[in-house]
Amino acid sequence: MSDELGRVRRMWHLLEPLHAVLYYAPEAFEEAAALGHAVDERWPSYFAWRAAPLGEAGADRVAATFFSFSPTMIAGYVPAGWSVAAPEAVLAARTRAVDRMYRSLFSDRVHGPEFAEAAGLARRAAQAADVTDRPLAQANAALPWPDAPHLVLWQAATILREHRGDGHLEALVSAGLGPVESLVSFAAVGAARPEVFASRGWSGAEWSAARARLLERGLLEEDGRATDAGRALRAEVERRTDELASDPWDALDPAEQERLVELLGPLWVEVLGSGLLPSETTLGIGRV
Repeated sequence: MSDELGRVRRMWHLLEPLHAVLYYAPEAFEEAAALGHAVDERWPSYFAWRAAPLGEAGADRVAATFFSFSPTMIAGYVPAGWSVAAPEAVLAARTRAVDRMYRSLFSDRVHGPEFAEAAGLARRAAQAADVTDRPLAQANAALPWPDAPHLVLWQAATILREHRGDGHLEALVSAGLGPVESLVSFAAVGAARPEVFASRGWSGAEWSAARARLLERGLLEEDGRATDAGRALRAEVERRTDELASDPWDALDPAEQERLVELLGPLWVEVLGSGLLPSETTLGIGRV
């Protein structure tokens, strides 16, 4: 991996937890419950929070943009969730949830100069992202920017992670990996245990069929581990993903990028130390 692409991936590693903590924070579940969503599991609020920028998107639209989730699973939550709360109400509640969550995690630091500096740098990168043909990034980039620096930081992190995610889907499709194949192949290189990927809702039969297709392509061993070709393909997918995620960071010079790393590091530690995020996720951060 080139130094430049390594920096792109490092930025993702630092920003992703700052975005993803929304899906696990108690404040977010409280806001979701106030909207009328069931909170005995995280999926009703997850699909609402993440899909709301798309408007009243149907199940097909959400399945296409979320990619790795089973359409059957998605159809259980979308579009039914919009009858519980319209996207506009969800977005307002999402902002409240982020505000409360970050204040709980970071206390008075959200008012400090370092938070404002980090937010300003991240926002410059997010606003430089080319969101053409990147639906989730484009939808979030079209939202009005909040005033408070901690809300700006979360929105910038969200635009940047969805920009990367949209590009990741392009890289997967170019590699001939459909939704289930992408999960099976990722598990095969040790990104996470197959049981973790079961959260995406695919049946055992669908998983087995995808595994058989990868075996036929010479990408898997019989025991489910990746072959050399399988590891090479996944490495190329990740390299291409980093490449497609690089353009926002051209807005910051190397010194500004290093300063943002310095500012984000303590926040990253705080989020991981909160215990809110699971120790093993489908993203494979730190393992691939």
